[in-house]
Amino acid sequence: MTTSTLTSPPPNQTLGDAKLIGVTILGLIAWFAVYWQLEPFSNWAVAQMPITPGSHLQEAASFFIFDTPKVLMLLALVVFAMGMVRSFFSPERTRAFLAGKREGLGNVAAASLGIFTPFCSCSAVPLFVGFVSAGVPLGVTFSFLIASPMINEVALGLLFALVGWKVALTYLGFGLAVSIIAGWVIGRLHLESWLEQWVLDVRSGSADLPSEHLTIADRIHAGIEAVQDIFGRVWVWIIVGIAAGAFIHGYVPAEMLAGIMGSNHWWSVPAAVLVGIPIYSNAAGIIPVVEALLGKGAALGTVLAFMMAVTALSAPEMIILRKVLTARLIAVFIGVVTVGIMAVGFLFNALFT
Repeated sequence: MTTSTLTSPPPNQTLGDAKLIGVTILGLIAWFAVYWQLEPFSNWAVAQMPITPGSHLQEAASFFIFDTPKVLMLLALVVFAMGMVRSFFSPERTRAFLAGKREGLGNVAAASLGIFTPFCSCSAVPLFVGFVSAGVPLGVTFSFLIASPMINEVALGLLFALVGWKVALTYLGFGLAVSIIAGWVIGRLHLESWLEQWVLDVRSGSADLPSEHLTIADRIHAGIEAVQDIFGRVWVWIIVGIAAGAFIHGYVPAEMLAGIMGSNHWWSVPAAVLVGIPIYSNAAGIIPVVEALLGKGAALGTVLAFMMAVTALSAPEMIILRKVLTARLIAVFIGVVTVGIMAVGFLFNALFT
């Protein structure tokens, strides 16, 4: 008869873990102390500039100097926290959970998982092949691929912090609806034969769960790695987005913007979707633009449709997915998702007029 014993970690490792946890707590305290001083600091910094008070340039500079550290700090905090949460949702666990799920319930589960597993576009191809080879239905896979970039936790956290919980919850609810319904419709069309042949030839693999026993320190490391990875890849796009938002805030007249992106024109929502598709940005990078558009009086539905198009239908994402999808299937995917996004835009403009 054999017995198994649990081995305790070495004393040096335990001491190192305790030190890491303590440093993390101190870092969070420092984060909040700095964050609450951003507004007075930005006001002071703008006042030192040789800019005429009340001018368009001053409004744009105020927006940029305040929003740049604010959004970058929020991004770092949200990515760190969600990196710890995401340590519970590895790609292998996600694939195993979705394997064998039927359409309907599977679409709901896949879209919900997409919130907590925001894989970047470079992961789209291996994830797609992994899901298909594990027996995940095509429509369920699409629900995940739509939800993951469009309504990930980083986008929701920044929306909540910058434009309020009502907009964040609204975006979450309708983003899930678009992901679930679009995936279900694609699944009902039975377009598996429209996958690239090499994907169909991939032999089904098992979806065994790896044995993982992560400590709090391990999950803190996962959060730090997420910040290093995601922050390092998106900070430039964040600043570009803030610069665009600053220009809109300072120089674009509210009346003109409201006239173009208001709810009075039926074509504003389709136009916003068409403009959003070729833009290369992630959800975090486009949120400062969303903030500026809403502040200038643009209609909520039109702005949300624009954001959804940028994140779910970006041209670079389609180019990458072309490796596994035929052109016909990509066209169906774009068409179904576009109809869903425009429906959200029209509905919101009607409700909030």
